[in-house]
Amino acid sequence: MRTSEAGEAASGNFYDQVGGHETFQRLVDGFYRGVASDPVLRPMYPEQDLGPAADRLRMFLEQYWGGPTTYGEQRGHPRLRMRHVPFKVNPDARDRWLAHMRASLDELALPPLQDATLWAYLERAAHAMVNTFEE
Repeated sequence: MRTSEAGEAASGNFYDQVGGHETFQRLVDGFYRGVASDPVLRPMYPEQDLGPAADRLRMFLEQYWGGPTTYGEQRGHPRLRMRHVPFKVNPDARDRWLAHMRASLDELALPPLQDATLWAYLERAAHAMVNTFEE
């Protein structure tokens, strides 16, 4: 858990415990640095600028973990599988996504429990997005 300057344990939900907006912004920024040069994942983002995709991911993760509900207000229900249907998400794409996310998560140096909690969710989500086993 994060601690206050006085050394007290942080209270609140997971979003607050890991550092709120700043932490999720750093996670997503690091992730998209990897995606930007990935030959498999980059083509899945039709926008030239990855900024809008990064904003959507950050807002989704923030809402999921107890932060602002901006994602739902702007985009409605996440419908993650439906939103990914147009893209060929095979095990290679999943593994690349996870590798970039792991590298970014490592940069955050979260406490072990929060790191493991967030990583377990990201792994489950990545596996759920696989929609083909074709190369």
